[in-house]
Amino acid sequence: MNRRAPRSTWAIGRMLVSALLIAVAGCGHGLSSEIIEEANSAQKDFLLGPEDVLEIAVWRNQDLTQKEEIIRPDGKISMPLIGEVVASGRTANQLAAHITERLKEFKENPSVTVRVKEVNSYYVYVLGSVTKPGKYQLKSHATVLQAVAVAGGFAPYAGWNKIQVLRTVVTPDGKSKEMRIPVRYDDLMSGDGEIRNFQLKTGDVVVVP
Repeated sequence: MNRRAPRSTWAIGRMLVSALLIAVAGCGHGLSSEIIEEANSAQKDFLLGPEDVLEIAVWRNQDLTQKEEIIRPDGKISMPLIGEVVASGRTANQLAAHITERLKEFKENPSVTVRVKEVNSYYVYVLGSVTKPGKYQLKSHATVLQAVAVAGGFAPYAGWNKIQVLRTVVTPDGKSKEMRIPVRYDDLMSGDGEIRNFQLKTGDVVVVP
């Protein structure tokens, strides 16, 4: 025997469904200040990384000058006299200053310059509903829209307002964590959203559903 549920039960059910829909609809909004700051922070200077090719010149010392030095996967290079030097995560000028300080133990007033001959460490992944998904090694910084363009643009039925950028960041205590940055194509085009058409960092993964 079928009985109709009391009117109050139906009312409560409708309220619960409405609350759930509101919660889901609000999931891409009210972004944390940490996500907004991370997305909109531009990296002005190029940071060296593995596979970048450097020329390291030590003034008036051909024995120490390195015409072609490749940064190893561990982020280091090897120099005469001073040995292992961490290059990854530094700019060319910062690396030159660091080598200069290390050489002061062996030489008086050394002068060092570092030039980047080849950029090989900057790459991003574009996955999902794009024409040519894959890993893209780039020679200059790229924004989200530029990365999508490099991947051939959106595929049919792509969820361009539900893009996610996955980024690994290092916390103040030295630990790594994954950050997910939600991106709406319409906001990037209009410039009205909380997150602008931001610059991607090496290793970022752009996922288009």
